[in-house]
Amino acid sequence: MIRDRSPVGWHLWVVGIVALLWNGLGCFDYFMTQTQGDGWLANMDPSELQMAWFHGMPAWTDAAWAIGVWGGLSGAILLLLLRKWALHAFIASLLGWAASAVYTVGLSNGMVALGAWWPMLIVKGGICAFFVWYARIAGQKGVLR
Repeated sequence: MIRDRSPVGWHLWVVGIVALLWNGLGCFDYFMTQTQGDGWLANMDPSELQMAWFHGMPAWTDAAWAIGVWGGLSGAILLLLLRKWALHAFIASLLGWAASAVYTVGLSNGMVALGAWWPMLIVKGGICAFFVWYARIAGQKGVLR
Protein backbone atom coordinates (compact mmCIF):
# COMPACT_ATOMS: atom_id res chain seq x y z
CA MET A 1 0.00 0.00 0.00
CA ILE A 2 1.38 3.39 -0.98
CA ARG A 3 1.08 6.01 1.70
CA ASP A 4 -0.14 9.44 0.70
CA ARG A 5 2.56 11.87 1.78
CA SER A 6 2.47 15.60 1.99
CA PRO A 7 4.85 17.44 -0.30
CA VAL A 8 8.12 18.54 1.20
CA GLY A 9 8.13 22.28 1.80
CA TRP A 10 11.15 24.49 1.26
CA HIS A 11 11.36 25.05 5.01
CA LEU A 12 12.32 21.42 5.62
CA TRP A 13 15.45 21.92 3.56
CA VAL A 14 16.26 25.17 5.38
CA VAL A 15 15.71 23.61 8.82
CA GLY A 16 17.64 20.49 7.77
CA ILE A 17 20.64 22.46 6.53
CA VAL A 18 20.63 24.74 9.59
CA ALA A 19 20.44 21.62 11.80
CA LEU A 20 23.29 20.06 9.85
CA LEU A 21 25.49 23.15 10.24
CA TRP A 22 24.58 23.76 13.90
CA ASN A 23 25.11 20.16 14.97
CA GLY A 24 28.11 19.76 12.68
CA LEU A 25 29.81 22.61 14.55
CA GLY A 26 28.93 20.92 17.83
CA CYS A 27 30.46 17.65 16.59
CA PHE A 28 33.56 19.49 15.40
CA ASP A 29 33.96 21.14 18.82
CA TYR A 30 33.45 17.79 20.56
CA PHE A 31 35.96 16.03 18.29
CA MET A 32 38.58 18.77 18.68
CA THR A 33 38.13 18.83 22.45
CA GLN A 34 38.56 15.05 22.62
CA THR A 35 41.59 14.97 20.33
CA GLN A 36 43.36 18.26 21.08
CA GLY A 37 42.24 18.78 24.69
CA ASP A 38 43.56 21.89 26.38
CA GLY A 39 45.18 23.07 23.15
CA TRP A 40 41.74 23.39 21.54
CA LEU A 41 40.13 24.87 24.64
CA ALA A 42 42.88 27.50 24.87
CA ASN A 43 41.54 28.98 21.61
CA MET A 44 38.50 30.12 23.57
CA ASP A 45 40.64 31.90 26.19
CA PRO A 46 39.04 30.19 29.20
CA SER A 47 39.55 31.38 32.75
CA GLU A 48 41.24 29.16 35.32
CA LEU A 49 37.82 28.53 36.88
CA GLN A 50 36.39 27.43 33.52
CA MET A 51 39.30 25.05 32.89
CA ALA A 52 38.99 23.60 36.40
CA TRP A 53 35.24 23.14 35.93
CA PHE A 54 35.75 21.48 32.57
CA HIS A 55 38.43 19.13 33.91
CA GLY A 56 36.24 18.26 36.89
CA MET A 57 33.33 16.99 34.80
CA PRO A 58 32.46 13.34 35.38
CA ALA A 59 32.57 10.89 32.48
CA TRP A 60 28.77 10.75 32.19
CA THR A 61 28.67 14.43 31.24
CA ASP A 62 31.11 13.73 28.42
CA ALA A 63 28.83 10.92 27.28
CA ALA A 64 25.82 13.27 27.46
CA TRP A 65 27.71 15.81 25.36
CA ALA A 66 28.52 13.13 22.77
CA ILE A 67 24.89 11.97 22.64
CA GLY A 68 23.76 15.57 22.31
CA VAL A 69 25.97 16.55 19.39
CA TRP A 70 26.11 13.25 17.48
CA GLY A 71 22.38 12.68 18.02
CA GLY A 72 21.71 16.14 16.63
CA LEU A 73 23.90 15.54 13.58
CA SER A 74 22.19 12.19 12.98
CA GLY A 75 18.81 13.88 13.32
CA ALA A 76 19.77 16.51 10.77
CA ILE A 77 20.93 13.91 8.26
CA LEU A 78 17.81 11.80 8.81
CA LEU A 79 15.61 14.87 8.43
CA LEU A 80 17.25 15.69 5.09
CA LEU A 81 16.74 12.05 4.06
CA LEU A 82 13.06 12.41 5.06
CA ARG A 83 13.29 9.62 7.63
CA LYS A 84 11.00 9.47 10.66
CA TRP A 85 13.93 8.37 12.83
CA ALA A 86 15.02 12.03 12.75
CA LEU A 87 12.61 12.61 15.63
CA HIS A 88 14.26 9.92 17.75
CA ALA A 89 17.73 11.25 17.03
CA PHE A 90 16.68 14.80 17.92
CA ILE A 91 15.09 13.52 21.14
CA ALA A 92 18.39 11.81 22.02
CA SER A 93 20.14 15.11 21.35
CA LEU A 94 17.71 16.98 23.61
CA LEU A 95 18.20 14.40 26.37
CA GLY A 96 21.97 14.76 26.04
CA TRP A 97 21.62 18.51 26.39
CA ALA A 98 19.28 18.07 29.39
CA ALA A 99 21.76 15.82 31.21
CA SER A 100 24.51 18.37 30.61
CA ALA A 101 22.26 21.17 31.82
CA VAL A 102 21.40 19.26 35.02
CA TYR A 103 25.09 18.91 35.75
CA THR A 104 25.87 22.52 34.87
CA VAL A 105 23.00 24.08 36.82
CA GLY A 106 22.37 21.68 39.67
CA LEU A 107 25.36 19.47 40.32
CA SER A 108 28.33 21.78 39.83
CA ASN A 109 29.40 25.39 39.88
CA GLY A 110 28.85 25.54 36.12
CA MET A 111 26.75 28.69 36.20
CA VAL A 112 29.58 30.53 37.97
CA ALA A 113 32.22 29.00 35.71
CA LEU A 114 30.31 29.93 32.56
CA GLY A 115 29.94 33.49 33.73
CA ALA A 116 28.35 35.69 31.07
CA TRP A 117 28.10 32.67 28.74
CA TRP A 118 25.44 30.84 30.79
CA PRO A 119 22.54 32.03 28.55
CA MET A 120 24.08 29.95 25.76
CA LEU A 121 22.99 26.89 27.73
CA ILE A 122 19.36 28.00 27.34
CA VAL A 123 19.83 28.87 23.66
CA LYS A 124 21.24 25.40 22.95
CA GLY A 125 18.30 23.77 24.74
CA GLY A 126 15.82 25.89 22.82
CA ILE A 127 17.41 24.94 19.52
CA CYS A 128 17.34 21.23 20.45
CA ALA A 129 13.67 21.53 21.43
CA PHE A 130 12.89 23.30 18.15
CA PHE A 131 14.41 20.46 16.11
CA VAL A 132 12.39 17.90 18.10
CA TRP A 133 9.21 19.93 17.53
CA TYR A 134 9.90 20.36 13.83
CA ALA A 135 10.64 16.66 13.24
CA ARG A 136 7.50 15.72 15.18
CA ILE A 137 5.32 18.01 13.06
CA ALA A 138 6.95 16.79 9.83
CA GLY A 139 6.29 13.21 10.90
CA GLN A 140 2.66 13.94 11.75
CA LYS A 141 2.14 15.57 8.37
CA GLY A 142 3.46 12.47 6.62
CA VAL A 143 6.54 14.17 5.21
CA LEU A 144 8.90 11.73 6.95
CA ARG A 145 8.75 8.03 6.19
